[in-house]
This record gives sequence, structure tokens and C-alpha cells, in this order.
Amino acid sequence: MRATSFPHSALLDLRLVPAALVTWAVTLVGLLGGWVPAAVLACSSAVLLVAAWSVRGRAWRNGLLAVLIIAGVAAAGVAVRAHAVSAHPLRVAAQQGERVTLRATLAEPPRPLQGASYGARRAQDRSLAHVRLSSVDTGEGKTRVGGRALLLVPTAQWRTLIAGQEMTVTGRAVPPRGGELLAAAVQVNRPPTQVLPPPGWQRVAEDLREGLRSTSRAVLGPAAAGLLPGLVVGDTGRLPPEVVEQFDTAGLTHLMAVSGANLAIVCGAVLLVLRLAGAGPVPSSVGAGLAMAGFVVLAGPEPSVLRAAVMGAITLFALALGRERSALPTLSASVIGLLLLAPGLATTVGFALSVAATAGLVLLAPVWAGAMHARGVPVGIAESLAVPAAAHLVTAPLVAAISGEVSLVAVAANLLAGPLVAPATVLGVAATVLAPISAALAAALVWLAGPELEWVLAVARHASAVPGASFGWPSGVLGGALLAVLSVIALIVLRGRIARLVLASVVLIVVVVVIPIRHQVAPWPVPGWAVVACDVGQGDGLVLSTGRDREAVVIDTGPDPVLMAECLRRLRIRSVPLVLLTHLHADHVSGLPAVLSGREVGSVAVGPLNEPAWAAQEVRATARAHGAHVLPLHAGQRLRWPGLVLDVLGPRGELARTTSADDANDASLVVKATTPAGRVLLTGDVELPGQSELLAAGVDLRAEVLKVPHHGSRYTSPALLAAVRPRVAVISVGAGNDYGHPSPLILGALTRMGVRIQRTDQSGDIAIAAEGDGRAVVERGDPVRPDEN
Repeated sequence: MRATSFPHSALLDLRLVPAALVTWAVTLVGLLGGWVPAAVLACSSAVLLVAAWSVRGRAWRNGLLAVLIIAGVAAAGVAVRAHAVSAHPLRVAAQQGERVTLRATLAEPPRPLQGASYGARRAQDRSLAHVRLSSVDTGEGKTRVGGRALLLVPTAQWRTLIAGQEMTVTGRAVPPRGGELLAAAVQVNRPPTQVLPPPGWQRVAEDLREGLRSTSRAVLGPAAAGLLPGLVVGDTGRLPPEVVEQFDTAGLTHLMAVSGANLAIVCGAVLLVLRLAGAGPVPSSVGAGLAMAGFVVLAGPEPSVLRAAVMGAITLFALALGRERSALPTLSASVIGLLLLAPGLATTVGFALSVAATAGLVLLAPVWAGAMHARGVPVGIAESLAVPAAAHLVTAPLVAAISGEVSLVAVAANLLAGPLVAPATVLGVAATVLAPISAALAAALVWLAGPELEWVLAVARHASAVPGASFGWPSGVLGGALLAVLSVIALIVLRGRIARLVLASVVLIVVVVVIPIRHQVAPWPVPGWAVVACDVGQGDGLVLSTGRDREAVVIDTGPDPVLMAECLRRLRIRSVPLVLLTHLHADHVSGLPAVLSGREVGSVAVGPLNEPAWAAQEVRATARAHGAHVLPLHAGQRLRWPGLVLDVLGPRGELARTTSADDANDASLVVKATTPAGRVLLTGDVELPGQSELLAAGVDLRAEVLKVPHHGSRYTSPALLAAVRPRVAVISVGAGNDYGHPSPLILGALTRMGVRIQRTDQSGDIAIAAEGDGRAVVERGDPVRPDEN
């Protein structure tokens, strides 16, 4: 959307802004505080409505009455909904943790779990599915009841389901997170039963989406084939994890989420074609409206899509009537309407980001573009600079509050990538529609979109590689509020010429001097590194140099593909002859696709226990898809490289023959690595029984470095620590985890032994490197922060 397309008078039309802010505020009160505070606000609005009649001045009185009416309606609506949820039979069952059977309809396709969720657990094998309830059976009888619930389901067994399918589900109900109008969250471990076919339009939409995915895979490279469905319908399931990380660092993640930008591109293209064909305002608006409706069906009725559709519908209505578009009233009206219809949007990050970005385009971009044009900058260039700058400035506090980071390259990256997103999106939508008619024509359109996609990918790749591309910032509400205050102060101060010159000088010094010095003083990877414990959150991910350039063995891959991919990128690893998975729990194997993607990989080594079964299947399927061989390992085997020797020490005894998933931790592969920096004992999650087996077998466990078992849990034997006698103990653990890791008992025992303790939650990536005749520990000092949502 061009910044100067907003009439300046529209920017000053603030009549609906108070009503929108009040609607949002009372909705938040109801969602976070419950139905009682919302009911009190509704009653208070009714009382104040009577008092408002005495206000002098017709304009002020009418404005106040309008705000109070909308506030009362919003508060009453959320109070009724919140009360219904609190008394819902499924909520009652959730309070007791009961098993329930639901008859429900999928509201949207299951989406892989990203980050911590219920139970603070991160696992790639789980997906989230929102459902509309038809009935609930708690064991005491079936109750026909409406409402919504969130299901935590196994990805492999649910991935083929689409929105609109009705099914029966059984699982354990738990209370949902606060701020959501959900009856409960239900933990499901089985596939659904009695599944009905989806509505015809949902089936058609899914077939169209699959047509785009298959055509993209046939024509484009892996990264571009994953990006195009993301631009068109928000489907990023096949995007390589390292690309996701690059987009995040570069501030381009919003391109892969269906929002108002996608809708504006599609509708804009239709409007342009109809106007060029000579159609008037009303036919053009009808055509664009039909395109909008079709796009909503294609992308799925997600909250972000509906949010964009409401904005677009109001805009098209204004166009059809021939009225001058007023951007700020349109935004305010869409906020009010959406919150009245779907109060749950008030607490969603996407809604806040969408509103903030649009407000920035409405309020700041036209002013900045006009100021630059007045100083001789051409209109097109001025708008191209003002739009991403305004959007980034107003959304930066929200992004910082969520991620704990502030991107310094986002404006430049969006400026370079933005112009090519529109043609790629239009070509992708056209290919999606034409795929059922002509596969060849669809393939040609996707091929034409290839160069644009590669350009966007290159921008993300190079922008994320810039030294100091992002820096840490306090997360949470306080961090976001602090950045917002600083941004407002900066806007006020920078109105002066001297202040702008000072800022330009500071930026120049930082770019030319500070960042290069920082990266020269603390280079990464450190010279001569032998072992790096990657900061992958609550899990294990270790990288061992083989002595060859850019080649390393990976021991476990962490819970998050993005974090593992970023660690390998920082170490510049291009070849991985072996990925060794100590055991098959999600916090050790879920990052496997990131390790295998885009690198030469030889084998994936696993232990004797193929449990959990889903994980064993996923590991084998992932390895097979990347051309890697699955290699079983057992105690006594030795593997060699020029600068690395691995000796498999365990599991031993009965644990080497176990078939029980309950023994997964104790069946961990225990490996001693001999490196130029000394011996390193890698223990997976082995606990007391497994440690006892090793000690009883008389295995030589001595090592200079110990990777403490199970993230420093209290189930580590003092006898094991005495047998190892490490100088350095590395604990791979997630910041703010809910498991109490590492245990104060283990930390105390190591401290009394004089062991130097290094933790990834405090130091970030930890490198072990040789230094003369001794050993050195080098800290990266960039720990991953715990999830805030």
C-alpha cells in the first residue's frame, strides 16, 4: 500500500480511535480477569451512559455516548462468553484432569507446536488443533454443548486432517492458559475416530493448496518451494528451519504469515486488471470482493485472514460508494467489529502486530514520506523508505516483548525484499487456481516466481549474516514498554536537526567501529575448538570437530530445529559424517531435520531402544528423505576421524536389551570422545540405573570434560562424578525451565570437587578448545531466553 495514498485529512480523523481503544481494553479485562470484572464494566457503562446526557456540547456528548455504548456492548459480550466458558462441563472436567470424549469439528488444520505450550513442553511431534465442540462425555453421561477447545495431538496421526472435519476424540482435559475463551485444552495421544468428510469447499481449498505445494516442489529448489506456499497461504511446513531462523533475524517473518498484505496484493491485482479493462468503481469493487472471498477460502478462515478481510471489505465498500478512503477510521472500525465478534483476538500477538503496523502506515509513513519528498527525495523512493521504517518502529516494542531481540536490519531487509513479494504472491495465487486446469501453465507461473523467491531468500540470508544484525532486549511487558517509551522520545527529539546529526554519527560509529571490534575481539567459532555445546534450550545439542575444515559430528539435535540450525550456521559446518542420537526423546531428536538440511550427511546413529515408536519412525523417515543411512550402535564400538575418536561405552547389561519406553533415559548411548582438547564424556540422559551398569562394568569413565547427565537433574550418582573426575562440567539446560534443572544438589557436589561449571542457560554456546598443554573453556555468551508465550 502506497503511503501517499492516504489523504492527510484521514490521518487526523480520530473520532473512532477512543472507541476502538476502549473496546480493546474492556475485552482484555474480561479475558484476563474473568466474567465478573467484565460484568461490572458493563453495568458501569450503563450507569455512566445516563450521566453522559448532561454533558454540554453536542459533539462531546455524542462522542462520549458512542464510546460508552460500545464499551458496554463489548463488556457485556465478553462477560457472557467468559461465564459460559467458566461453567462449561469440559472446564469442570479439566479442573479435575479427567479423561473426556469429545465430538468436535476442526476449526483449522492442525499446526506443529512451536515453542513452549501447555506443560512448558517443546516437542516437534505434537500439533495444536482448535475445534468447535458438539458434545462432551466425561464418563457420567454425554452432554450436547457448544464452545471451543484446544487439542494437543500427535502430528503424524493428524497431519492429513483438514478444517471442517467432524470427529470423535478422547484425551485428558487440562485447564487452558489464561486470556483465552477456551473450555479446556485436551491432551490427545491417539488418532480421531468416526471422522466425517470435510465440507466440499474445504476439500476443494485443500486440493488447491496441495496443488501449489506439489508444483512448487517439482519446479523450485527446496527453500523456494517452501517459501512460495508461505507467501500465498501461510503454509511454512516445508520451509527449512535455517531459513525460518534467517527470516526471523532479518525481520521478514511477517512475509510468511497470511495477513492484510497478502489480501491487499491479491485484491490490488484484480482491481488493476478490472480498471485497465475499463470497469467502473462498483464492478471493480465486486470483482475485488469476490477475489477476497476466494482468497479467504483458499487460505482458510484463520484469524489473521478474517482480520484482513474485514479491513478489505470496509475499504471496498467505501470504494463502491465512491467516497474518499479514510484509513484511520477504517482501522478503528475493523478493530471494534473484530473484537465484538471474536473477543479472543484481543490477547493474540498477530492481532496486536497487525493493528500496530497499520497504525504506523496511517500515522507515520505519509508524514515521513512527505518530509523526504519536500527535501528533494523522489516520491517512490520516499514512500519505499518510509513504509518499512514506520512499520518497523511501531511493531518493534511488540516484537521485543515477545522475542527479547531488536533487529537492526529489518528496515533495510524489508526495503530490498518487499518489491518482489507482490509479483511472487500474484504468480503463486494464479498458479494455485490454474493447477487443476493446466499443470503445465501452473508450473510455468511457479517457474516465473522462482527468481523473485530466490531474491527474497538471498536478502534474508545476507541480512541475517550481518554482524550485530540483532541484539538482546528485555522481554515481556516491561521490555516492550521500555522500548516504546524510548521510541516516542526518539521521535520527539529527532525533530531537531542537531539531534538527527548526532544520531547519524552514533549509528555510523556503531556500524564502522563497534560491531567490527566486537566480532574481532570475540571471534566465533573460536580457533581450535574441539567441542561446542549448543544453546538449544531445554535439550542437548553438541558439535564435535573431526579435525577437517567445516566438518563435525553432531551428538543429539535439541528440541528446536531453528536453534540447532543457527548453532551449526555460526560454526560454519557444511559436512556432518555422523549424527549420533543418544536416545529418542523429543528434546534430543527434534532438531534432526535442521542438521540434515543443506549439508552433506553420512549416517544417523541410534541406540538399541527404538522407543518411543513415533520418534523411531520419524528419525528413519527424516534420514531416508535426506539420503542418510541409519546406523545402530552398541557398547564396544569405536569410530575414528583425523581429530576425533568416539568410544561407545553404554548402554550395558539388561539396559542394552530393554524394549520398554520407560527405560529410554537409561538406555541412552554413553560415549567418550577423545579430542585435541582432552577426553569428553557424553552421557545423554542416563540416570541412576544406567550409571550403575557402567560403574559395575568397570568401564574407564575418566574424562577432563563431563556433559552432565539429564540437564543436571538430581539423578546423578556421586560415584559417577568420582569415577569421571572432570575438570569442567557442561550442563545443557534451558533458561527458566519447569523441571528444576540443574539440581542444586548436583551443582553443590561439582563445586565441592573443584569442577568448573558451564551452563548453556547462562553462557549460551560453550566451546571447549585446546590451549597449549592445558584446556580452555570459551563462552559465546548469548543464551537463548525462555519462551514468553
